[in-house]
Amino acid sequence: MLMLQERQQIVDYGMQLIRSGLTTGSGGNLSILSREDDLIAISPSGINYHDMTIADVVIVDRSGQRVEGELKPSSELGFHLALYSAREDINSIVHTHSVYATTIACLHWEIPAVHYLVAFSGDKVPLAPYATFGSAALADNIIASIGAYNAVLLANHGLVAVGDGMSKAFNTAEEIELVARIYYQAKSIGEPVLVDAEEMKVVSEKFCSYGQQDK
Repeated sequence: MLMLQERQQIVDYGMQLIRSGLTTGSGGNLSILSREDDLIAISPSGINYHDMTIADVVIVDRSGQRVEGELKPSSELGFHLALYSAREDINSIVHTHSVYATTIACLHWEIPAVHYLVAFSGDKVPLAPYATFGSAALADNIIASIGAYNAVLLANHGLVAVGDGMSKAFNTAEEIELVARIYYQAKSIGEPVLVDAEEMKVVSEKFCSYGQQDK
């Protein structure tokens, strides 16, 4: 069985999406690129995360052709392929329908630097214009909007988070959902005061070594 470790991560983090409240049922999707094998492990289309096994995870090549697995890959395979082609630093992708991030996306807002944890994405979370799910237009909109950021809101849809590994992509999705909730709640009371650009540069630099232990 190809990419056994990556398959297991897809299953494990799929369940973590549910436990963390970042999606429901079979919503959203996850993938991991093995640059060594030049293959991608991606969650299957329409399978509840509670029911998904490693055998259900689909292996495709960089053109999207199925290499191993009986099920159809996620309907959003197109934007996963596009992101891996566009950026060499991306090895994992998490797409969620998390409530607060999606609420902000339905307002067609970006998430500004309302809290320093937005640095998991960059100095903000940009917004990709709406396009039908699974379409080439959606993939194009994501690539045009994400730039060098690690997260992007999809208008009237959800959130995409990326990273050099699944742990980092998932953490970004989780932290941006928290920031989206803070932004929503702050906007409900008044107009939030944003972290200024200079401080966000300082925070972003500190994030480069965040969580790393001294040897």
